[in-house]
Amino acid sequence: MIYLDYNATTPVAPEVRQTLLPFLEEHFGNPASTHPLGRACRQGVEDARARVARLLGAEPDEIVFTSGGTESNNLALQGIARQHAPQGGHLVVSSLDHRSIIEPARFLESQGYQLTIVPCTPEGVIEPEAVEAALRPDTFLVSVVHANNEIGTIQPIRQISHLCRSAGVLVHTDAAQSAGKIPVRVEELGVDLLSLAGHKFYAPKGAGALYVRRGVFLSPLLHGSGQEAGRRAGTENVPGIVGLGAAARLAAGRLDQYGTQVLLLHERLATRLREVIGESLSINGQNAERLPNTLSVNFPGVVGSELLERAGVYASTGAACHAGLTSLSPTSAAIGLAPEVARGTVRLSLGWETTEEEVDRAADWLLAAWESLQE
Repeated sequence: MIYLDYNATTPVAPEVRQTLLPFLEEHFGNPASTHPLGRACRQGVEDARARVARLLGAEPDEIVFTSGGTESNNLALQGIARQHAPQGGHLVVSSLDHRSIIEPARFLESQGYQLTIVPCTPEGVIEPEAVEAALRPDTFLVSVVHANNEIGTIQPIRQISHLCRSAGVLVHTDAAQSAGKIPVRVEELGVDLLSLAGHKFYAPKGAGALYVRRGVFLSPLLHGSGQEAGRRAGTENVPGIVGLGAAARLAAGRLDQYGTQVLLLHERLATRLREVIGESLSINGQNAERLPNTLSVNFPGVVGSELLERAGVYASTGAACHAGLTSLSPTSAAIGLAPEVARGTVRLSLGWETTEEEVDRAADWLLAAWESLQE
């Protein structure tokens, strides 16, 4: 098998594993304890906070550790809603956002808040003008994903933030797919809140963070002993947090090399597929800025899940097909893919470990599977 599903999750990097192992063994104390075991864990947490902050160009006290991207997104949306618009108001999200944004937004709508979901272009881009047009006097938050998880399109967050800041509206972005793959600097993006998930860039699952700009206040989802400066109660997941910090340090050190390496492999894979299939193999978001590791292609005349099963490649599809019916993924629906096209959509996402030889074998296996399904 060849693993090309790095947008779904990544393995824990060896350097990250070595850093967190002591916190599974000898450093087992509670970070709130004042004895040496507790102090060692507290130091590990704070070192990790500084490393995540450096990756984002933030200050350590602006980093809130969470259990992952979903909790970070929920804390951003619900925490801001409860703090800034407790009696109800208006929020804006995008059609390209992950379900961990859409679902809490829908929940807030069920609680009396007003919700606007801004559509995207067929290339998978949220236009700043569309966000500006959705703003209202009672809008308290705009949340637009930084990079879409399915087709990898990168959104113009900086321009969106500028428009929202002029209107006095807070901005959040979900950077779970972009952090560790491309530069993600909160000052350059101009955002007030930003979510990330450690397992997307070689940290263990169960660890994430929410950047909260100084001066922005949110209500906690979890109430208890007041950890994370009162923003997220509960004894810290020390091994996970230490692993997240180690992954942030690793990502910061190899970001440029990673981007160049995976982009060349991405282009090699696309070229190999098109040499055989031709222009009938369409690429989603082809004319938009995309993550260097993400290639979402539409194989003509086949079902994506059947293709992957026959090819022996671990990847994801853009639609579920059962009993002759095609259920489009949220992004496939958002960019307006026809069901007959979306049924053949496959997302191939590369990682740091992906080799040229793996890309060539994957292309050969996918093409052989595609040709066999034409018979």
